[in-house]
Formats: sequence, C-alpha cells, structure tokens
Amino acid sequence: MAKEYFSAHNVPFTDYNVGIDTAKRTEMIEITGQMGVPVIVIDKKEVVIGFDQKALTKLLEIPVS
Repeated sequence: MAKEYFSAHNVPFTDYNVGIDTAKRTEMIEITGQMGVPVIVIDKKEVVIGFDQKALTKLLEIPVS
C-alpha cells in the first residue's frame, strides 16, 4: 500500500527487501526495535512504522483533496 501511495503522489522511494538484505534488516531493527514492515524513513530523521497514510500525508506535505 505504501508503494502504491508513493507512486500515486509522485514521491520517489527506495524499496529494500529486508527478507533477503540482512544489512538493511539489521538497520531496520536498530531503528525500530522490531521486525514489522513497512518501516518508512523520511529525510533520514522521521520514521513511520506501518502504512500510516495520515502521518505520511503530513510529513511529506501531500495536499489533501
């Protein structure tokens, strides 16, 4: 859902598969303390765990129609 949301609003993103990328999995666990996905990091400072459309809309300053 996150990837579809980003694509629909022309938000560039990088998708990492933490199931096979052990370095990114370790980084995710260090950041969040858990294994839940998605973990969305915005500008290397804001972290959203799970697909929280309301939070993403606000953090990314996406206009609400």
